[in-house]
Amino acid sequence: MPPRTSVPPIRRLPLVVTGDDDLLDDVLRLAAAGGTEVDLARDPAAARTRWLPAPLVLLGADQAQSCLRARLPQRSRLVLVGRAGQLDPGWQIAELIGAEHVAMLPNAEPWLVDRFAEQGPGRPDGLGARIVAVFGGRGGAGASVLAGGLAVTAARARLRTLLVDADPLGGGLDLVLGWEQLEGLRWPSLTGADGRVDAPALVQALPSRGDLVVLSWDRGEMLPLPVAAMAATVDAARRGRDFVVVDLPRQLDDAAVVALQAADQAFVVVPAELRATAAAARVVAAAAPHCAALSVVVRGPAPGRLRATEVARALGLPLAGTLRPEPGLCRGLERGEAPAAAGKGPLAVLCQRIVADLTGAPATGAA
Repeated sequence: MPPRTSVPPIRRLPLVVTGDDDLLDDVLRLAAAGGTEVDLARDPAAARTRWLPAPLVLLGADQAQSCLRARLPQRSRLVLVGRAGQLDPGWQIAELIGAEHVAMLPNAEPWLVDRFAEQGPGRPDGLGARIVAVFGGRGGAGASVLAGGLAVTAARARLRTLLVDADPLGGGLDLVLGWEQLEGLRWPSLTGADGRVDAPALVQALPSRGDLVVLSWDRGEMLPLPVAAMAATVDAARRGRDFVVVDLPRQLDDAAVVALQAADQAFVVVPAELRATAAAARVVAAAAPHCAALSVVVRGPAPGRLRATEVARALGLPLAGTLRPEPGLCRGLERGEAPAAAGKGPLAVLCQRIVADLTGAPATGAA
């Protein structure tokens, strides 16, 4: 049996961003009253990788201007918190940073306790969808196929799933699924999105079959993907879906970084080759600062008998699994068959385990 690393259960804590010790003491007291712990960042730079994944963010008044200068992406469930006199005029700065609420202490203390209580152990974490990012250690590694397989597998498990194509040079993920003829919006029509996107409206506008919805590039003119459009899409997906898979480019642009920072788990796909491992080391070095939960999937064959554990050790990453050669998969893709659609084979088995580990959904066998 190939070595494997299970993905641990995910629980995100509310994030508090403040360098004001007195304000922090108040917030910690309120969090304790609400029965939850919090994550702390002293400034927006320290908060960047946790900004989007956190189920709730409390931004101290002392860091509001710094947050504006740092140009952190807009998100839902953002609360600007401070004391009377610190937030004058509070609603103006709140609107600029995209905060949904302004909490003035001490008057807002009962309201904040209630918000913390919603995040306590045993309660819904407010996080919404699990977000998985996939990228290749080198060109042609098979990341898009793994991304498609994960999305198809999650949908087979009755999870409302969104597959997001964040690689403008990838040719379009709708081709990976054989969906190029399906009607629906592609990225060029959504690049102007900013702020909040209505999740049901987004789902209805995109190509879909059953529980699987895809946001892909088309084959038209290549346009830059704005950070605000990606942030708005990720936020809508987290609110309106159960499982989200993002196919990332190897060279991360700003929009890809936003998606990676929002991911609960990221996988880099690396062929079992020495040169591919060396190339992947550069890709991992660029990605690692933006995602704490990064694992490697090693794909065979191994011409030089390089072991999957050796690849993982060279990259300094946990091994999430291996993929044996699957000639039938390649033939199926050319015929427009979605990866892992039959629920059988090495790819399907790996995808079933990853989805089950991340969501608790039962592994799905052949239909």
